[in-house]
Amino acid sequence: MPRPRRDPPMLPPVQPPASGTAEPAAARAAHKAAAPPAETPARGGTPGPRTADVVAEAVRGAILSGELAPGTPLREEELSATHSVSRHTARTALATLTAERLVTAEPYRGVRVSVLDDAALIALQELRCALETEALRIVRGRGIHPPDVDAALDALAAAEASGDWPATLDAHARVHRALVDAADSPRIAEEYRRLDSEMHLLLTHVRPAYAPGALTTEHRAYVEAALADPEHAVREHLEHSTRMIVEGRRTN
Repeated sequence: MPRPRRDPPMLPPVQPPASGTAEPAAARAAHKAAAPPAETPARGGTPGPRTADVVAEAVRGAILSGELAPGTPLREEELSATHSVSRHTARTALATLTAERLVTAEPYRGVRVSVLDDAALIALQELRCALETEALRIVRGRGIHPPDVDAALDALAAAEASGDWPATLDAHARVHRALVDAADSPRIAEEYRRLDSEMHLLLTHVRPAYAPGALTTEHRAYVEAALADPEHAVREHLEHSTRMIVEGRRTN
C-alpha cells in the first residue's frame, strides 16, 4: 500500500532579533527594500523637493547673485561637505545646473560657473529671438493682451528707480516671461526659462549703460511694438540689447 502523504513540518514563526543581537543580512536587506524612501511626502500629501534640487537651487542662487563669479570651480566633494549630502547628490545637482547652462563641465577641468563670450551671447540671443517671436505670434493670433505684462513693467520701473541692479534684472526677466507665458505653451516657456537663467548670469556681471528710467521706457515701447509686429520688433530689440551688453562688457 502506498504510504500516506505527510504535510511538511511546521516552521516556527520568525521572531525579531533580541535587543543587542545582530540582524541577519537577508533580513536587513528585506527591511531596507520595504522601508519608505528618504524623500517622504510633505504635510498634506504633496511630495517635497528632492535633496539634489535643494542643493541645485542654493548653488543657482549663489551664481545668479554674483556670489560665485564666472569661471569659479565647483567640486563635488566641497558641495557634499557644505550641504551635508552624498557626492552622488552633489553630482546630480551639478548635472541639473549643467543642463541649464549655468555651469560648464569640461574634461580634465571639472565643473565651473559658465562664462559667456561674445559669440555665445549672440547665439543665445538668436535662440531667445526664435522662442519669443513664436510665443508673441501665438499671442497676436489669439488677440489677447498678456495679463501680467503691465504689472511686470511697473515692477521694472520701481526697481530701476531704486537703483537696485539685481532687482532690475529680476523685473526685466519678468517682463519677457510675461510675454512668453501668455502664449500658454509649456514647451516654449520651459525652454525660454533656461535661456533666461543664462542671460541673468551674464547681466549680473555686465551692466549696460542705461540712463535712469531708460530701460523701462524702452521695454514699454517694445511690448507695444512686439504685440503688433513680433517678427520685426523682437529681432530689433534683442539685437539692440546685444550691442548694449557687448559695449557694457568692454567698459566694465
